[in-house]
Parts: sequence; structure tokens; C-alpha cells
Amino acid sequence: MMSLLESLQNSTCAWFEIGNKRNVIVSMSAGSLFFIGWWFIIDAHAKYPDEMAKAYHICGIFGTISLFMINSVTNAQIKGDVPNGGYLGTRGAKSWLFIGFVIGFAAVIAACWILFANFVAAGAQHHWPGVGLFLQNIFIFLGSLTYKFGRLEEI
Repeated sequence: MMSLLESLQNSTCAWFEIGNKRNVIVSMSAGSLFFIGWWFIIDAHAKYPDEMAKAYHICGIFGTISLFMINSVTNAQIKGDVPNGGYLGTRGAKSWLFIGFVIGFAAVIAACWILFANFVAAGAQHHWPGVGLFLQNIFIFLGSLTYKFGRLEEI
């Protein structure tokens, strides 16, 4: 007789076969991180609307722009492996990627600054709006990095 554990190990799940689906899993993970990041700020704004200035949302908007900038450049464009290098070629692709990373880091640093300057050091009654803003930008940036460096680019 087979034990219960042996029968569970031999059974396969028909809808969850990973195989060569690294890009699918990475895309789902990056999208989930992006969604969770925006969910934090939506929750913070819904719970404490009076303590969330509308200008705080600019950090998340710039983080989202950074996500698009970072992931619009392929690794082949960075290396110069594509026959049509675009208008500015490899140098333009590297500059675009660098500016995208600078905007992403700036959004995270600005969210950290807002958290500590306006919520922690100022002695605010509730810290969740600042923490939600910081977590939003961290999760957006992690989603961007996951999508950029987790995928395999096939020719």
C-alpha cells in the first residue's frame, strides 16, 4: 500500500506546470509587486485622507514612469546586438536606462524623506500614510527590477 505522502508526491497539478515558463512567473510576480505597491497607497489615502497631501502621490507616479523607462530598453539594445539600434543607438539606450534608474531611486528616496520628515520627526498622530507611501515606492521599484532582470530575452 502506498502512503498518503507518496501519492501526493506522484500526483501532478494539471494547471500549474512550470516547465519553461520563467517569463510568465516573473511577469506575474512583477505585476503583483506593482499592484501591492499601489494598494498600500490607496489604503493609506482611504484610511487617512486628511493626512495625505495630494503632492505625495507624485513619488508613486514617478516610480511608475521609472518602471516603464527601465523595462522599455532590452538587454540587446544595451549590448548593441540589434541591427537597428534606433535613433541614438547603444548610447541612447544606456542613457534612457540610467535616467529610468535615477528616477526610480529618486522616488524611493523622496518617499523615505517624506516618511521621516513629515510623519516620524514631526510627531504625526498616524504613521501609516508615510509608511504606505514608502512601501508603495519600494514595491514599485522591486517590481521594476524583477521584471527587468528576471526575464529571459530570446531572439
